[in-house]
Amino acid sequence: MAIWVKLPDYSRLVLLSLFLGLLLEARAGKIRYSVPEETDEGFFVGNIAKDLGLQPQELGERGVRIVSRGRTQLFALNPRSSGSLVTAGRIDREELCAQIEQCLVSFNILVEDKMKLFPVEVEIIDINDNTPQFQLEELEFKMNELTTPGTRIPLPFGQDLDVGINSLQSYQLSSNPHFSLDVQQGADGSQHPEMVLQSPLDREEEAVHHLLLTASDGGNPVHSGTLRIRVQVVDANDNPPAFTQSEYHTSVPENVPLGTRLLTVKATDPDEGANGEVTYSFHNIDQKVAQIFQLDSYTGEISNKEPLDFEEYKTYPMEIQAQDGAGLMSRTKVLIKVLDRNDNAPEVTITSVTTTVPENFPPETIIALINVHDQDSGDNGHTTCSIPGNLPFKLEKLDDNYYRLVTERTLDRELTSRYDITVTATDQGTPTLSTEMHISLQVTDINDNPPAFTQDSYSTFIPENNPRGASIFSVTAHDTDSDENARVTYSLVEDTIQGAPLSSYVSINADTGVLYALRSFDYEQFQDLQLRVTARDSGDPSLSSNVSLSIFLLDQNDNTPQILYPALPSDGSTGMELAPRSAEPGYLVTKVVAVDRDSGQNAWLSYRLLKASEPGLFAVGLHTGEVRTARALLDRDAFKQSLVVAVQDHGQPPLSATVSLTVAVADSIPDLLADLDNLEPSADPDDSSLTLYLVVAVAAVSCVFLAFVIMLLALRLRRWHTSRLLQASGGRLAGVPASHFMGADGVRAFLQTYSHEVSLTADSRKSHLIFPQPNYGDTLISQESCEKKDFLSAPQSLLEDKKETFSQQAPPNTDWRFSQAQRPGTSGSQNGDETGTWPNNQFDTEMLQAMILASASEAADGSSTLGGGAGTMGLSARYGPQFTLQHVPDYRQNVYIPGSNATLTNAAGKRDGKAPAGGNGNKKKSGKKEKK
Repeated sequence: MAIWVKLPDYSRLVLLSLFLGLLLEARAGKIRYSVPEETDEGFFVGNIAKDLGLQPQELGERGVRIVSRGRTQLFALNPRSSGSLVTAGRIDREELCAQIEQCLVSFNILVEDKMKLFPVEVEIIDINDNTPQFQLEELEFKMNELTTPGTRIPLPFGQDLDVGINSLQSYQLSSNPHFSLDVQQGADGSQHPEMVLQSPLDREEEAVHHLLLTASDGGNPVHSGTLRIRVQVVDANDNPPAFTQSEYHTSVPENVPLGTRLLTVKATDPDEGANGEVTYSFHNIDQKVAQIFQLDSYTGEISNKEPLDFEEYKTYPMEIQAQDGAGLMSRTKVLIKVLDRNDNAPEVTITSVTTTVPENFPPETIIALINVHDQDSGDNGHTTCSIPGNLPFKLEKLDDNYYRLVTERTLDRELTSRYDITVTATDQGTPTLSTEMHISLQVTDINDNPPAFTQDSYSTFIPENNPRGASIFSVTAHDTDSDENARVTYSLVEDTIQGAPLSSYVSINADTGVLYALRSFDYEQFQDLQLRVTARDSGDPSLSSNVSLSIFLLDQNDNTPQILYPALPSDGSTGMELAPRSAEPGYLVTKVVAVDRDSGQNAWLSYRLLKASEPGLFAVGLHTGEVRTARALLDRDAFKQSLVVAVQDHGQPPLSATVSLTVAVADSIPDLLADLDNLEPSADPDDSSLTLYLVVAVAAVSCVFLAFVIMLLALRLRRWHTSRLLQASGGRLAGVPASHFMGADGVRAFLQTYSHEVSLTADSRKSHLIFPQPNYGDTLISQESCEKKDFLSAPQSLLEDKKETFSQQAPPNTDWRFSQAQRPGTSGSQNGDETGTWPNNQFDTEMLQAMILASASEAADGSSTLGGGAGTMGLSARYGPQFTLQHVPDYRQNVYIPGSNATLTNAAGKRDGKAPAGGNGNKKKSGKKEKK
């Protein structure tokens, strides 16, 4: 049954206290149980869960356990059996408490989650499991036959390890006519048996008496032990040994070396001989004491043969017996007191400890429960417990040498995340001994710090017209917490800019804090952006902080100047300014007014005169834009003056705009109207489209000319290719000399040069186009001449000779004439003039021209036999064999082709350096070619 021992005037105070660190609450008295010794393991002691006010399942959940100091665990908690306290093994009361009447085992019950201790005491109830015993099995006495009746002889004590009723209760002596038993009661309640001589002894009648001493306990059943006593009757011995002191006392330190002489007892006997020889022995001594001390039976010296331990025995009582040779005895008491020495350092036991604690735990939070014990006594056993003073912790002393380590103030992980606490227990002995115990405490983070920006506010400058998606700025916030509590994400506080959400202008990377422009900013729309950036951690609950960000736009020169005056009329006409002819130099005609949407240097405007129909007549102010006369107006100055004024800013690069001004020079409005009436309107309504027609005509002629040149090039390439093939396969014609005459097919180009001059006026609707007469190539040149010079690159001298050719045509050469028989004609006809002039018949003339040209072409190609033998010119077939070239001079000199002013030149004569015959023929220089 559990017994609650209430502490006086304490339970009410504890009931009102909610302080977590108190060890004992209102019900916190000592819980007492009782259990008999020698029970089996698992024997039920008490319902500890019920007595603690807990449910059985809560014992494991709340970390309820037993804490004890320096001994084997005797009890255990069995949460499976309704939270009961049971024995952990066999319990021997005599081993635990020896002869102590009330054997109590103390320990504590710790509730781990609340760091609370509940003291428990279990009384071990004695059972009669020990029999009374004597130290000796047989005791022998020698008594003189002259011993007087009434003499008392002390007998050895019987020992029973049990206590109470189970301890030794009575002695009995076997029946004998000479001896009786008398039991004396000691001051401590112990019984001292003495044997009393009832009648005189007679050695001659009975030399030895045998007695039996019986010691019995009061248990049930009764246990007893016996001692055999043998009394030998001897002759008379007058003097027993006598000790010098009735009691011997000594004090020795517990750390005395082994074999040290601790005490010497001395007994004297005045008898002589064997009757005066004294021997010493232990009498009525504890068995354990007999194992520690050694007695010299002849000298009476007492020494230690085992180490003395103050913590085990503080005093060693013993009885020494001196006996002479005749058997007379005397006894004395010896008390050896052990002096404590500071030979035991304090023992520090961490009963319960918390290795991690959140930083937001309040002050007085229990970190550890510590027990300090010193086996020494007195000052040597008085201990103090301490920790370093620079830590936010303190130690509070509890009952039974328990201390609790509590927080002194709220911890801050950001300042210190780990504490290594050294607990030092020191005794008060000389010299002092101490023990250290180390406790490592980790402070866990809670989200108690919001992110902090590196600046109170941010500002940046960016140029306008920035590219979309470009990074414009970055912000950084740091959180002094750890792990997830320190992971910062960024966002923008929602706002509107000119009616549009802020998120359409700027975005921010949630992880890095980099801001990006989502559109190109225009300085002319707004000059700055005011944002608020939020940094939020990932704790629970999350914390955040804001910072303002000002983005200022820098103006770029992206706007051209805008001219406000003069403004262009909406009907498309040009405004007109009036300047009197009598205006003096510097007269203000008008003022150009312009603005620039940019700012600063980009909006500084300058004016200059870009173009004027009458240079030097007007001037424009560089910074004012005022148009003034630069000189006096003259009568010869045109009525209508056109000016172009340029307005330019000072940006990089500069931008400009132009405006056209029309200044009418007139003294008054009526003069202006009169001058306007004198302007002739255009009589031809078709003049407006003349320019278009001229452009179309020029384009058409150019296309035709280009097609003609391409065709000539194609023909030349074809002839060149054919000639290469003939040269490769015409070996049989290698000996035939090629004719130096070039027929009509050998003409490489009939060039015709067109010269166009287009004149377009700017002030009127009239334009004119000049078509000069084309120049034609009027000379047929030979193959050799064509090979030497390109006809497209004729020298200037040839062109000059051509002028002579066109101005005066050479008459027919009269040096060569045909006879009547040799004159060419159709089928050998003899028609024509006898004088050998050119046939007047048109048909014959054309026939002759055709033959000549065909023959010249064949001779040039070198691929024809010319219709007969060499030099026949192909005419013998038609005009007879007598008609050969050898009879005919070079008739190509001045052959006139009707419809053309060209003549056939004598290429052979040029090659030979001869001029053609003829009275009025043009004489050409050797090797000179004529070409347009």
